[in-house]
Amino acid sequence: MTFQQTLETQIKAAVENLYGAKLESVELQPTRKDFEGDITAVVFPMLRVVKGNPVQIGQAIGSYLVENVSEIEKFNVVQGFLNIVLSDLYYLNFFNSVKDFASFGKVPQGKEALMVEYSSPNTNKPLHLGHVRNVLLGYSVAEIEKAAGKKVYKTQIINDRGIHICKSMLAWEKFGNGETPNSTDLKGDKLVGNYYVKFDKEYKKQIEALKAEGKTEEEAKAQAPLILEAQEMLRKWEAGDEETVALWNKMNGWVYKGFGETYKAIGVDFDFYYYESDTYLLGKDIIEEGIKKDVFFMKDDGSVWCDLTEEGLDEKLVLRSDGTAVYMTQDIGTAVQRVKDHPDVGGMIYTVGNEQDYHFKVLFLILKKLGYSWAENLFHLSYGMVDLPSGKMKSREGTVVDADDLIAQMTDTARTISEELGKIDDFSEEEKEALYRMIGLGALKYYILKVDPKKRILFNPEESVDFQGNTGPFIQYTYARIQSILRKAGEVSLEASGALDLTSVEMHPKEKELIKIIQQFPETIQLAAENYSPALIANYTYDLVKEFNSFYQNVPILATDNETEKIFRVKLSQAVGEIIKSAFTLLGIEVPDRM
Repeated sequence: MTFQQTLETQIKAAVENLYGAKLESVELQPTRKDFEGDITAVVFPMLRVVKGNPVQIGQAIGSYLVENVSEIEKFNVVQGFLNIVLSDLYYLNFFNSVKDFASFGKVPQGKEALMVEYSSPNTNKPLHLGHVRNVLLGYSVAEIEKAAGKKVYKTQIINDRGIHICKSMLAWEKFGNGETPNSTDLKGDKLVGNYYVKFDKEYKKQIEALKAEGKTEEEAKAQAPLILEAQEMLRKWEAGDEETVALWNKMNGWVYKGFGETYKAIGVDFDFYYYESDTYLLGKDIIEEGIKKDVFFMKDDGSVWCDLTEEGLDEKLVLRSDGTAVYMTQDIGTAVQRVKDHPDVGGMIYTVGNEQDYHFKVLFLILKKLGYSWAENLFHLSYGMVDLPSGKMKSREGTVVDADDLIAQMTDTARTISEELGKIDDFSEEEKEALYRMIGLGALKYYILKVDPKKRILFNPEESVDFQGNTGPFIQYTYARIQSILRKAGEVSLEASGALDLTSVEMHPKEKELIKIIQQFPETIQLAAENYSPALIANYTYDLVKEFNSFYQNVPILATDNETEKIFRVKLSQAVGEIIKSAFTLLGIEVPDRM
């Protein structure tokens, strides 16, 4: 039983003993910073069963608790809020009771699995800044769900077919002169992306030429030879033309290798891959079944629809009149296929930008109507776009912020700032480069993940690599500071075995505040998992680090003459370090031992 549960039980007992009334529940919250106390019981809801003055009721319950609960030292009542002060011994006993702060808050894995989809790129261009937010969010949510006790499968669906892929293929065929990633010394995804841009430039030239001949904009776009050839290439691919499929395999192979290098650089991974070329025909059989169940209906032209007007949405096309699938058909089929492939999957999280909010509302509703039990546990991890101070990105025009370039830029920014600070002169060149990369990536990841996923971000690289304020480098620096304390403390303090006898320790208020925040870590993990929000972990870590730095500045750690106090403070610092590392691991961020 947690202390909160004990407190709830005792408050219910107090109300029954003092007033002969029964409380169904007790509302508890952290005490506001401007009042004395650690935990506050809200009296106002109790007035439903206890009649009287809330201040007097609070006083009576407070007195009862001081007499009956050894951990409660004193109390005060402000209006209808009973602020409870816990004894130092309560906090010291808690601290002594945690055997492993490195895994504190993590729950053993359950049997039912959750599938988290993220990234899902197109194979006609490299990963860009928008993908970076996607993969960081998806990966972090997967790690948080694991820590909260879920079995997690990380997956992506690679959009490796369609007209946009054929545009890159056609441009390479026409203008590439047989060049390859090896012959150009370019990553494969960049090489293919260049030809997507090339197609767009040449296509625009043809449009302008046709317009000069008197065609309208729409006519020119439809009649330009390049788009007609791309459409013919798509038809050949769908018909299984050997030469077209061979070219498609070759260029996609280049892109997959490039993607793999970027994922490794960012520090994310996947358990399973799905490819749209395998899934684009899925779902048609499910639509047939849905017609029999009256989930779908057929119009006179033979097209199939789902009527969602009663749910406040519209009618949704799920099969064209010529029998071909739409994206919704594929997504229905892919979801069902995933559960067939992994029968323990009981829910799915789709990490996709907020421009697809309506699509996922419809998808989830249709899957529920089809009667799949796991459809109750589907979540669209919707996120806002990422902008740069220079403006929006357009992949067709080649103005996208490439993910690899962004990682390099972050590393360079970290290098410049670290060299200015001049604290790493004794590092080898190899150690310096590893540190710059760790700081740069940590800055990028933290800046993106500390923001609520739904909010749009204006990403400023220089601002993110700041060693002050709510930034990744500030937290990494604090972790490195703690490791320095532990090195100076030596083996005796660190290896003091068993629980410390802390009865002689008089707690400093800063120590108490630090332990209070440490206590919140398990609850923060669960809240972050429930809300699919890495921002809760990020901002918890910043609060912990702020409190540690305040403790560090106000309390002598190694300079105290009392050996028990010294060991306690070193161990407290060590615990904070372990939780920083654990929390940052959930965000996919590394922490350095020295900075």
